[in-house]
Amino acid sequence: MKKTDLRKRIAMSLMGVIICAISVGVFKIAALGVDPFQSFMAGLDSIVPIGFGTLYVITNAILLLFALIFDRHYIGIATFINLFLLGYITQFTYEFLKTVITDPSIFVRILCLIIGVVVICFGSAFYMTADLGVSTYDAIALIICNTWKKGKFQYVRIITDIICVILGVVLFLMSGGTISKIPTIAGIGTIITAFFMGPLIEFFNVHIARPILKEK
Repeated sequence: MKKTDLRKRIAMSLMGVIICAISVGVFKIAALGVDPFQSFMAGLDSIVPIGFGTLYVITNAILLLFALIFDRHYIGIATFINLFLLGYITQFTYEFLKTVITDPSIFVRILCLIIGVVVICFGSAFYMTADLGVSTYDAIALIICNTWKKGKFQYVRIITDIICVILGVVLFLMSGGTISKIPTIAGIGTIITAFFMGPLIEFFNVHIARPILKEK
């Protein structure tokens, strides 16, 4: 890989992670559910008394250890960019948006959800096209299906996503959250991100991310 190509891929990974982190902050403002892993993180955040950014780093460091032990092939530069930046940028974005969007109406929340979905797909396209490693959570499903040969990726990923959502909800309830508030961390946004993001990510891959990477 040429140095110029590597620099472009690193820049794309960095931009992709930043964009995805901002989108998670928007999802949290929408309070209509976040992606499955963030559902788990939201539940964990509700019960562990430390900042979200630091909690994200600690949790992903544990998952990173798992990946390094069983198959470090999936770990790359982008993995560490995701590990150290996403949580803090999400925390900053959410705290900033709370000062701008106070007591949002259901219309504003739905609008934030739509924006969040589009933005996270856009960022994911850059992150995936750069191909410099996956997130520690993505690595788990890949190791289970490719290294351990325990099933097809799409099915393994659905199972890990379901486990994340269940754990997130349990932790949320343990922290004192009410059943009526569960949709704020595991709702329509969770369903959309789990099952319907693929085509939009591919659209951004084909029309934006891949053409940028191939530019001379």
